[in-house]
Amino acid sequence: MKVSDYILQRLREWEVDHVFAYAGDGINGLLAAWGRADNHPRFVQSRHEEMSAFQAVGYAKFSGKVGVCAATSGPGAIHLLNGLYDAKLDHVPVVALVGQTNRSAMGGSYQQEVDLQNLYKDVASEFCETAMVPEQLPNLIDRAMRTAYAKRTVTAIIIPADVQELDYSPPTHAFKMVPSSMGLSHYAPVPADTDIAQAADVLNAGEKVAVLIGQGARGARAEVEELADILGAGVAKALLGKDVLPDDLPYVTGAIGLLGTRPSYELMRDCDTLLMIGSSFPYTQFMPELDQARAVQIDIDPHMIGLRYPFEVNLVGDARETLRRLLPHLRRKDNRAWREKIEKNVARWWEVMQRRAAVDADPINPEYVVHALDGRLPDDAIISADSGSAANWYARHLRLRGRMRGSLSGTLATMGPGVPYAIGAKFAHPDRPAIALVGDGAMQMNGMMEMVTAAKYWPQWPDPRLIVAVLNNHDLNQVTWEMRAMEGAPQFEESQAIPDLPYAEIAQRIGLEGVRVEKPEQVETAWDRALSADRPFVIDFRTDPAVPPIPPHAELDQIEAAAAAILRGDSDRGSMIKQGVKAKVQEMLPGTRHREDRPGAGPDDSAGGKPGP
Repeated sequence: MKVSDYILQRLREWEVDHVFAYAGDGINGLLAAWGRADNHPRFVQSRHEEMSAFQAVGYAKFSGKVGVCAATSGPGAIHLLNGLYDAKLDHVPVVALVGQTNRSAMGGSYQQEVDLQNLYKDVASEFCETAMVPEQLPNLIDRAMRTAYAKRTVTAIIIPADVQELDYSPPTHAFKMVPSSMGLSHYAPVPADTDIAQAADVLNAGEKVAVLIGQGARGARAEVEELADILGAGVAKALLGKDVLPDDLPYVTGAIGLLGTRPSYELMRDCDTLLMIGSSFPYTQFMPELDQARAVQIDIDPHMIGLRYPFEVNLVGDARETLRRLLPHLRRKDNRAWREKIEKNVARWWEVMQRRAAVDADPINPEYVVHALDGRLPDDAIISADSGSAANWYARHLRLRGRMRGSLSGTLATMGPGVPYAIGAKFAHPDRPAIALVGDGAMQMNGMMEMVTAAKYWPQWPDPRLIVAVLNNHDLNQVTWEMRAMEGAPQFEESQAIPDLPYAEIAQRIGLEGVRVEKPEQVETAWDRALSADRPFVIDFRTDPAVPPIPPHAELDQIEAAAAAILRGDSDRGSMIKQGVKAKVQEMLPGTRHREDRPGAGPDDSAGGKPGP
């Protein structure tokens, strides 16, 4: 048995089923071992190492298992970095296996020799080691896997090419040998009883309780629902926690922050007590004023506790187990006026969203594109969104419910993970449909080529549906709007304008399905076709770049900056004024009755009607 054979064997023993990778001579030994191992664990070939890392992140996010990626020495290892940083910043367990030049060449300025130990010391700061002799391997693999799981982070093993080819020999019972064992039992730390009691006192004293949850609350859905009921609280969600609690609960205010909702903004503005569970949401300006609310935080990671707000009580523990201990100490609030106000704000917000989606645009309103998907989402859908304006519409218009899952690049907010996340999701759950919402910038950056990966593997998925919706507006739209609102600068077309591509036609040429949608009346039909397709499907939606991603509460300086951009001659100033006014007016119109009270409202009514004036 070679070292490379042993590496794959140990991964199998850790129940690793897939390794997302790209070939190169720095891992030739591993590639040969894959051939001898009958491709087990499965080698999943991307078009680029960065995409392999993103696929590993998507797989880990949607499976709950460690994602494993591999790349060759030098340039391959460098290419992995962006995806690995995405995993690190979103607290996702990923293990990277990277090649290195032969030990005899190290330090000799050899071809493709890069100081990988230094290069990876930040992204894999919890564990990054180089295998120099075969006897190291059990310990290195076990610690990399165990650390990735336990710390929810990135770890890396660097394997010189000649080490891969050595005969494997295990560590012995001898001096300076490090034997190893596998496995990591489940554990759920909880705070001390005195801390639980102190937190309960704070929450019981509050009259207007707001809850903010993140991905760390996943697995505690029932406990969060019970807590919200007892305290009469509203619940806002950081974007990485969008799928933690169903959006169809009347007290769930949706996303928070620049991409968030008006009810979440109002929840934080008016509360007197804040409970944050499993989130490191960074934007303090969207939380209560610093002297406004008494606050409690629950987080499993002591390094992330006490951040973002002056919390009175910091509980270090697993969200589910901590809430289970906290709930018996909470007193039900008899006055439900606060809860009723929250539910009224939420109901009105969804009416505003439906009206915004119905605003006409040239040629198609991107809000309508995503709003039309909302009522059509399969119960088991997995949704990924790319960074950019697509993330706005994902955050505001899609109501995740039941078993639905969704994610995006939360903390790094990097361009490009939308499509590879969806591919990773298909390997995690090949029997469930995956949907990626991406801008044309991200699609041109790398999404289009990853459709080649989808074309390679889709016949092996029990449910072949992988739908990529491209919001094609010929503009790097999020940056364009940030320039206007933050810099007061008009659109700089040399940097912002991007060429049109026939995305659907390209998909058809590589054996997939696709359609270009240029009129509002074609939107719903396109979604229906894609959701019933027998293979991956690309929808090229021609959307209006002038539709503004208006934050839930536009600050005066943002309004002044956007006005300055208009005065300085923004090339799209006529359309941006028109669309901005039309979007904002929807918030000022009087509300209507709840959807279920409207005559003729059916289960699919949430998708709204076709856009009108």
